[in-house]
Amino acid sequence: MIPLKASQIAEIVGGKLNGSDVVIDKRPVFNSKDASKGSLFLALIGEERDGHDFVSDAFSHGAQLALVSKSVPEAHILVPDVMKALATLAKHLRSNLPDLVVVAITGSQGKTTTKDLLTELLSGKGRTVSPEGNFNNELGAPLTLLQCTPETKYCIIEMGARHIGDIAALCEVVTPDIGVVLKVGSAHIGEFGSAEAVAKAKSEMVSNIADDAIAILGDYDSFTPAMSKLHKGRTIIFGQNSGDEIRAADLEMREGRPHFDLVTPDGRASVGLRIVGIHQTSNALAAAAVGSALGFSVDYIAGSLSTATVQSKWRMQVHEFQSRVLINDAYNASPESMEAALRTLILFAQERGGQAWAFLGKMHELGESSASEHARIGTLAQELGVDHLVCIAAPEYAATLTGAKNGESNSTKSHMSVHMCTDKSEAEKLLSEISAGDVILVKASRSEHLEELAETILTRGRAT
Repeated sequence: MIPLKASQIAEIVGGKLNGSDVVIDKRPVFNSKDASKGSLFLALIGEERDGHDFVSDAFSHGAQLALVSKSVPEAHILVPDVMKALATLAKHLRSNLPDLVVVAITGSQGKTTTKDLLTELLSGKGRTVSPEGNFNNELGAPLTLLQCTPETKYCIIEMGARHIGDIAALCEVVTPDIGVVLKVGSAHIGEFGSAEAVAKAKSEMVSNIADDAIAILGDYDSFTPAMSKLHKGRTIIFGQNSGDEIRAADLEMREGRPHFDLVTPDGRASVGLRIVGIHQTSNALAAAAVGSALGFSVDYIAGSLSTATVQSKWRMQVHEFQSRVLINDAYNASPESMEAALRTLILFAQERGGQAWAFLGKMHELGESSASEHARIGTLAQELGVDHLVCIAAPEYAATLTGAKNGESNSTKSHMSVHMCTDKSEAEKLLSEISAGDVILVKASRSEHLEELAETILTRGRAT
């Protein structure tokens, strides 16, 4: 963060300073335990906790100033709305870093993996700031931006949306130089009501960037490429179709990892990703499109993608133990990402010659299509040749698997055994049946906490 006096911050956000005019040179924090000398504490009011109750604890950890909406004994700036004040402060920083290149990413899936790949790519060219964890909302975006200093060359911003207007509001704060839309999928249909509404929300990325900014759009659904009509400036399309400006050619899978030729206007170079899943190709192409827009050579882009790893937890993480493989993809789930994960599971199982186990929990936020989408994934698992489908508090996956009883195979269509488990503890009882050579996938929406099951699988496997 650019060092600012408390009085300057108060003037920027239109608040009243109470206390000494200290210098703040650390980014704001909202967890009192994350405070350090020179930091600004945000007293946010949530559904369960009031940040004002933790101001003193933040100061005990080194905070020197608090941004509050009600008075506290410690030094503070009083404002009507802490979140709005935070956005105003971030906008001020953005306007005072004219050489900073901001790349904003949205889409129904792949934002975090694309962010990780892009961080690797940009870091080789200059100091880069990117989001920590799942910082993709009205709190996370300004906090990420506020990490920047005059030495920062690139800033990556993730943008999620729960309502129409969310992405437009974030664009107003961060002013992207490059806006990326990965894909419009079925994630969050429960929130928006239809794929068309999801597309409208994501399209705010394109319609709210400046004319001299660059729009980068994925060619993986009918909605996203059409967003090019909303932008007067340069647009780059990426995908696997021959007409895409950035594309993958001669794609093949090796040990579950995509290998392809990256084709750009600058030329062609080979890429061998270190991350698993054929769906990672689109994420890599999105990062490549950003690199191409910034003038990087195709050889540099290909080399960076081939060495990049995903730093974020529980996203297609592969663990090997006792001649078994665990694919931990428990962070989140949508029908599209579930399909991609199942296909990856089968690739690993075929290469290793063992059985494929899919431990699946519910997919959330699918609205009226929830039952049919779960059933479709269960049918897909059967068609792909999954050996064991373990439904954890999610009987919907087996709704159309006629003839399949708990723990028995459906002989009319495939050899797949279906296991109906009421919770994670019941699913753990099946771990003793997993043999050497088998491959295990663990996946569900975040609120199902299946990362706990994945950790149990690893702990028990390494102990034997």
